[in-house]
Amino acid sequence: MGLSEVVHRGRWSPEDRLAEEVRRLPFEVPRGVAGVRVELAYDRDGGGVLDLGCWGPGGFRGWSGGARESFTVAEDWATPGYLPGAPEPGLWHVLLRLHRVPPRGVPYTLRVVTTGRRPVPPAQAAPPAPPVRPPRPALPPVDGMRWLAGDFHAHTVHSDGALTVSELAALAVTRGLDFLAVTDHNTVSHHAELPAVGARYGITLVPGQEVTTDLGHAGVFGDTGWVDFREPADTWGAQIERRGGVLSVNHPLATDCAWRQPLEPRRRPRHVELWHPTWRDRTHGAPLAWALAWRPDVIAIGGSDFHRPGGERPPPGSPTTWVLAEDDSPRAILAALAAGRTAVHAGGPRAPLLLRTGDDLLALRAAGTVLVRPDGARQLVTGERAVLRAPVGVPAGPFRLEGHGNEVLALCQ
Repeated sequence: MGLSEVVHRGRWSPEDRLAEEVRRLPFEVPRGVAGVRVELAYDRDGGGVLDLGCWGPGGFRGWSGGARESFTVAEDWATPGYLPGAPEPGLWHVLLRLHRVPPRGVPYTLRVVTTGRRPVPPAQAAPPAPPVRPPRPALPPVDGMRWLAGDFHAHTVHSDGALTVSELAALAVTRGLDFLAVTDHNTVSHHAELPAVGARYGITLVPGQEVTTDLGHAGVFGDTGWVDFREPADTWGAQIERRGGVLSVNHPLATDCAWRQPLEPRRRPRHVELWHPTWRDRTHGAPLAWALAWRPDVIAIGGSDFHRPGGERPPPGSPTTWVLAEDDSPRAILAALAAGRTAVHAGGPRAPLLLRTGDDLLALRAAGTVLVRPDGARQLVTGERAVLRAPVGVPAGPFRLEGHGNEVLALCQ
């Protein structure tokens, strides 16, 4: 039975968005509530976009952005993107981010219902069977560590992706990945699923989130707790570092989500998702130029930004980021990432690959390419498996392989 109902109605204007982008619409949760149901209605066809989230007396309870117009929070389950748990009595808020507001405004109706009956979770399809993994390539160990193939950017139904965590893990295994960072937008609701799903499918699922704002997106890797996207970007790094995570700038030159967040130079993260599907023409040197201007010791990583099969983004592992790690635990993968023991290439068994092996570089499937050092020196690569010197004193930025048309084929630190 319903215990309470609250309805908010109105019209958001461009002036409202400029005054305060994220609005808090209150509702009271009385004692004895077993579930909270929120439903948002507005005209999507008119050009408006309203993002949806929830804040409880204890803090963050979930975020789904513009991917959903309703959610449920109950003691033992919640809509993906939201945290399950008994709805504590007190003052709650629906978070509405006025993401896009056309000149004529966005009329909306928000309905919140609390109930004393346990909400019934929706039926779910059975998870896919663990697939057969492709053969791993034979790569040399370095100082007792081994190379692991992965992807640092992927989404599920916990934000605007189409696959469950299990479906995404199974797909990543078919792509030959050893690890995958699951980075849903502005939420950590998927984190609880990752260990068991990773064990079932034989892949390390690294907890992540994509801090998503109009001025840029950031990748957060590690179980750092929810990072409040409403706070200034200068504050994100301290929380992430304190809790053992790694922060990166995502797709810094993408279209409307290019990185424009103001940051003090001393707070600029060293890690950058330099290789992203928006870098379609890798003869285009803007990402490399941006990285050098960002900071000279930048650590390049890659991410597919996968959302759904057949979508505009490629499948997981396109590109592939390799890390040189002590083992395949999330802790070891994060340690390798933090230390810059990384390499990036287009992915797949035939793409050229460049790896750092101590004082040397190993170029695989790269005959006829050119090694470009961070200081600009160039060297022709001969042979399908070439060992090249990485001289001491060379600047700290990434080495790269280029093709005959000056397109970037592979990167490594």
